[in-house]
Amino acid sequence: MKKLISFAVAGMFALSLAACGSSSSAAASITESSAESTAASTADSAAADSDLAYLQNKGKMTIGYTVYEPMNYTDESGTFTGFDTELATAVCEKLGVEPDFVEINWDTKETELAAKSIDCIWNGLTLTDDREANMACTKPYVKNAQVVVMKADADYTSTADLAGKTVVAESGSAGETTIEEDEGLQQADFVAKSVQTDCLMEVAAGTADAAVLDLTLASAMIGEGTDYANLVIKDELNVEEYGVAFRKGSDVAAAVDTAFDELKADGTMQTLADKYGLTLAD
Repeated sequence: MKKLISFAVAGMFALSLAACGSSSSAAASITESSAESTAASTADSAAADSDLAYLQNKGKMTIGYTVYEPMNYTDESGTFTGFDTELATAVCEKLGVEPDFVEINWDTKETELAAKSIDCIWNGLTLTDDREANMACTKPYVKNAQVVVMKADADYTSTADLAGKTVVAESGSAGETTIEEDEGLQQADFVAKSVQTDCLMEVAAGTADAAVLDLTLASAMIGEGTDYANLVIKDELNVEEYGVAFRKGSDVAAAVDTAFDELKADGTMQTLADKYGLTLAD
């Protein structure tokens, strides 16, 4: 009887040890699984916070633009081209995504960017303190200026001559800001247009006396050999620089800056600047 009792106690003790070992293994397994789940969740969260990862996951960068020669436009052969078009395509290749160009209303560009209708504004965007404070902007890549465009035979000595006259500029553009800030242009009758090319049409037709436009566009579209041979640049008002804007906090701007550095180093950006008659930013 004593032997039977001893065997029974020993068996119960062995079962107890086995149960404890099994419980410890299960606990360790649960802890390990929990740690892996937490790590995966953290990685997913980091990816969600990365705008670059978002673009690379969907495989494309949706680029907001307006028709603006020589930055983004369709040439006589029907090919969509331009300095920004070619540069953006080269940058997208380095980032491992496809460029997806979407024409937008320039006046609502910030709204479309915030809503993710587009991923960036890449269309000769003038860098300002306000834009750099509210969006993630790249370093400057092209120099520009705002100019006064009028008919060649129009009398002009300064912006004061435009007081009481009709002056046009693209809505939401640096040209509009220049008109609002220039003492002489403040006295003019300002009319906002949807795109800069419409401004040239108004001046050529005589329905506007002057337009305030980007030097880059004016240089490419007016003068001898163009559709606006009777228009000239009368004045250069201020110097500015172009950049690309992404959503506030986006890490894509820094990645594009790196691509810019590489494209400058290999001569690609200078070749494009020469092709389209532009001056690169320092």
